Parts: sequence; C-alpha cells; structure tokens
Amino acid sequence: MKLIVAVDKKWGIGKNNGLLFDLKLDMKHFVEHTRGKVVVMGANTLKSLPNGMPLKNRTNIVLNPDGDIFDAIDKGYVLTTSLDELLEQIYAVEDNEVYVIGGAMMYHTLLPYCDTAYITKVDSDGEATVFFDDLDSLDNWSCVDEGEAIEDNGHTIRFCTYTNASPVEFKSTIDKKKGLTFEDCIDKFNARKK
Repeated sequence: MKLIVAVDKKWGIGKNNGLLFDLKLDMKHFVEHTRGKVVVMGANTLKSLPNGMPLKNRTNIVLNPDGDIFDAIDKGYVLTTSLDELLEQIYAVEDNEVYVIGGAMMYHTLLPYCDTAYITKVDSDGEATVFFDDLDSLDNWSCVDEGEAIEDNGHTIRFCTYTNASPVEFKSTIDKKKGLTFEDCIDKFNARKK
C-alpha cells in the first residue's frame, strides 16, 4: 500500500477540513498516481471533496463508523465502519493499487502498513492545524528520491518518494492456504445450515 500527500515545511497538511494550498502541478501529480487505482480515506476527507462525492475513475473506500450504506450506494463508494473491515477490503486488492489519501488520522493509522509515501514538500508555512508524521524523523522511513524544486502557483515544491524498510503485514480472515474468500466462507456456512 502507498500514500500520497502534500505537506508544508512543518509537515502540516490541512486546516478547516481543507488543503493548505491550491497547487495545480501537485494535483496533476496526484491524479497521475491515483487514476484507475483504489483510494482510501476517512469520512472528513470524503466530505471535503467537491460536493462530498467520491473521486471519479477510482475505487473509493471510506472508513466511517457512523456511515450510511444507502449514502455509499447512492454516491458510489465502498463503506467500511471499522479498521478491521477497512483492512479486509484493502487486503483483497493488489497491493500496488491502493493509495491512502487522507485525512490525518487515516494517514497516521495506516502509515505503518505502507511501503511507499509520495510526499509533495511545499517550502511554505500553511499555518496548518492538522499534521502528517515527520518521515524524516522516523528510523524505518527514508527519502529515496527528491525531485528538483519547481514553482507551483507561487510556491516552491518538490516531489519526494519515501520508502518504509519494515511495513506491517496485513492480517486477514481470508484463508489463503485454501484460497477461500470471506464470501466463500459465508456460502459454506449457509450450505451447512441446509
């Protein structure tokens, strides 16, 4: 699993449930990485998207303990109501297809499971109230690629790639030895009841 985020010089990522900067090149970078992939987010991140709608051309998985299944069906996203349920959904996807896209609690919770982090570093102070973990201070994370400084809407940014030397492995209720999915287990259980 991977994550993608833009951070200011203090590793700030947002305030008032919104982004710190309007960065066109960073948005293009985000789209290039996530288009056609699975994106994972929390309820507040979904609310912050235009009209509270999931991102187009992606499978959207939303963690919301108070979520409404009818809202999920109507808007077209996958609702999970617990971390276990979320991890189960992620486990079922090809690993390189999943990107965590926010918010702060989701990033912090899923960071140990990620092997790669695409960080857009903005050389400005966005006066953030919400922050991302400082990867430069974590022993198991290292910057393996730092792009050239470029201008984006009046800000200097760099596209950086970090890797995690020891990502946490997913646990699952799926029996991998037998190749059974959760749905297979339910079918077997129901067949046994007949």
